[in-house]
Amino acid sequence: MGVRRAPRSGGPGIPSSSRRAFLAGTALALATAACGRSSPVASSTPAGTLTIGAIPDQDPEVLQRLYGTVARSMSAALDLEVAYSPVTDYAAAVSLFRTGDLDLVWFGGLTGVQARLQTPGARPIAQRDIDTDFHSVFVVNAATGLALSDDLRPLAPLRFTYGAETSTSGRLMPAWFLQQAGVDPQGFPGGPGFSGSHDATLQLVASGSYQAGVLNEQVWTSRSQEGAVDPAVVAHSRTPGYHDYHWLLGPQAADLADPVRAYLTGLRADDPDDAEVLDLFGAGSFVPARVSDYDRIEEIGRSLGLVT
Repeated sequence: MGVRRAPRSGGPGIPSSSRRAFLAGTALALATAACGRSSPVASSTPAGTLTIGAIPDQDPEVLQRLYGTVARSMSAALDLEVAYSPVTDYAAAVSLFRTGDLDLVWFGGLTGVQARLQTPGARPIAQRDIDTDFHSVFVVNAATGLALSDDLRPLAPLRFTYGAETSTSGRLMPAWFLQQAGVDPQGFPGGPGFSGSHDATLQLVASGSYQAGVLNEQVWTSRSQEGAVDPAVVAHSRTPGYHDYHWLLGPQAADLADPVRAYLTGLRADDPDDAEVLDLFGAGSFVPARVSDYDRIEEIGRSLGLVT
């Protein structure tokens, strides 16, 4: 199992003596970075800790369970303290990554591009297998009478909500596909809403506060399988695929790039411990991520004024 099965005195292909030196250097680098932290993250995170974060795209309790599990698994694999620090919104995740208060963050495609462009030396590490061909799902309240369709134009006269303003699957790509279909992505009656998360979008459409909305397909599928989708919410259409979520590593933790990538891409669905992490992410595996994977996201972000 590579990095995850190495003795705690060793590491991912690194001799024990070199591993000790590597960890000492990593701890020193992280401690030095932590000394400059001024946000609330710094006050609760010990020096020498790899601090991970994520955009708050789902309910807080879901995120705590997911990233708490990741932190424990990654800590055991790397023989390093790893702590999950929740953030309040998408913009905070980008800001805290830029200032070095978060070392490794699970970003959506758009926020990952924003954070990387604002943080020289940041690099994408890995994405899920499903992120190489990700999709969004447009949903409507059943009272609209709309059924499954590839035509997005019937959505134009409806009260419509996106997810978070800088969500890739809940705003950027759906807006792009609406525009390509001849629908003004900002022209909904009263202007579009922004629910803040995929779960919130489902709730708002179910209540009738909005007649339609859009969320990422993974959340839609997961909530549907759980029986957590209100019958008042039905699927309308599925977008074409695009690259989306990925782990982005900050320059202050650059020495951990190879071990972190080896840990993530080494997770195997046939191993019970690994499977727990993969299942929480809704993934079969993680694969390496490259800057070029997000060129299209950056281009569309610039065209819609979300990347400058």
